[in-house]
Amino acid sequence: MTATSTRLPALYIPHGGGPCFFMEPAFGPKDLWDRMAAYLRGLEAQVGERPKAIVVISAHWETRRPTVNANPAPPMLFDYYGFPEHTYHLSYPAPGSPALAKRVGELLGKAGIATDSDVSRGFDHGVFVPFLLIYPKADIPIVQLSLQSDLNPAAHIAIGRALAPLRDEGVLIVGSGMSYHNLQAMRSRGGGEASSAFDAWLTQAVEDADIERRARILADWENAPHARECHPQSEHLVPLFVAVGAAGADLGRRTYADKLGSFALSGFRFG
Repeated sequence: MTATSTRLPALYIPHGGGPCFFMEPAFGPKDLWDRMAAYLRGLEAQVGERPKAIVVISAHWETRRPTVNANPAPPMLFDYYGFPEHTYHLSYPAPGSPALAKRVGELLGKAGIATDSDVSRGFDHGVFVPFLLIYPKADIPIVQLSLQSDLNPAAHIAIGRALAPLRDEGVLIVGSGMSYHNLQAMRSRGGGEASSAFDAWLTQAVEDADIERRARILADWENAPHARECHPQSEHLVPLFVAVGAAGADLGRRTYADKLGSFALSGFRFG
């Protein structure tokens, strides 16, 4: 891919719960997801320049080693359960890009990171649900990259660093997850104070002006306040580490801050 005049940012976004933006909330007030939806709808204007393509790292795809989706026309992968029937008929017919998938594999290979390719996988809900709001016309090619199943923070920061040149080639890099993800606590309505403490730590770490220290602190996230209480499993946090790596020397800043009930949530932008 060729360089462009504008470097696109790297983002870490919340993608909600299942198809939450397209149904009545299963719990809580009717406007429970409205502020998150408004944030996602505003990202097109916030990014500014229209991307040539998008690389998405979703919390909902893990493989032994990083795998690139090279399907030229990914279908929907309805990887959620127990939701209203109409949510299984959502459609996001954005094209894939075998050429960009190859470029992703090449960049990772140059960094000594072995990859696999998948030519049949569809878009999981960590992709199509938020992007139905972000770029609703579904006319920008999207390539999804899996998480490495060990969920190693430093390894995912390294993956992001390898992908950083894409930002100068018109490619938007997006980590799609949730900065707080303890479903059991959310269902029991407990843990709000823990989420606020972790969110404050996470924001301070992301916004650290010393980029090397930023990477070290985030790679050691398990020592953050209430870390495992907020992320019993870390797959919804790890996409952030890819965005951090892709940021290079660019500073991070919180662009979304909200509470889902009592649970603090954030979204971040680099560059």
